[in-house]
Amino acid sequence: MTQAKWREVLLGVHPGLFRRRKVYKLIPSDPRCRFCNAPFGGIGGMLMPLVGRRQYHKNPLFCEMCLNEEVEGVEVELTMLFADVRGSTALAERMSASEFSRLINRFYAVATRALIQSDALIDKLVGDEVIGLYLPAFAGANHAGSAIHAAHELLHLTGHANRGGPWIPVGVGIHTGSAYVGLVGSEGGIGDLTALGDAVNITARLSSLAAAGEILVSEPACAAASLDSGGLETRRLELKGRSEPVAVRVLKIGPAA
Repeated sequence: MTQAKWREVLLGVHPGLFRRRKVYKLIPSDPRCRFCNAPFGGIGGMLMPLVGRRQYHKNPLFCEMCLNEEVEGVEVELTMLFADVRGSTALAERMSASEFSRLINRFYAVATRALIQSDALIDKLVGDEVIGLYLPAFAGANHAGSAIHAAHELLHLTGHANRGGPWIPVGVGIHTGSAYVGLVGSEGGIGDLTALGDAVNITARLSSLAAAGEILVSEPACAAASLDSGGLETRRLELKGRSEPVAVRVLKIGPAA
């Protein structure tokens, strides 16, 4: 797929996609790919895998072919969400390896559910971290708002609003910016759809600095989401490798929040 076409796909404006949506809508039945309308249920759900339209492993609400074609990556604006378990090393020291594995797998389950339901693509599950990408084509024009909503949902699901405290402590970083989105990997070998660039690094560092129950939202993400930041705490964070501090707004989830 050419760079121009891939950009149109990621932004949700490619004309071929609109024609495909009309055709696939006629084939039964729900649930469907939220992007191209390919059916996952009924007789259509049995036929679509024959043309490569299986549910996509990074988000089963979309089909594989919508995102897994051979593409030339392009830079597009998107919102990224990194959710990181706080103090995972100390947690691991207090339990067996099997118990810790079950805890992290439970975190993966609730985190991916929250992100998938908000139309993110699950970029990676790495160690004690979950990474979601909010692209305009799938999360819509308010992709930053969707990411913030998902972060709230994730912190509630992990118990940060409970009086007894969370069953696992999590901090979240959210940033909106331009990143290279495309397939990466060895030529002729394993490839993976991901985002790369400075904006991704900023999001990762925000996540690492967020305390348990905190969502650190960069100023660009706040602006993209039209977030009413009045009354929210502002921090200017020194990030490793950056000459200028990054301003963030702090959202907190807790029993009194």
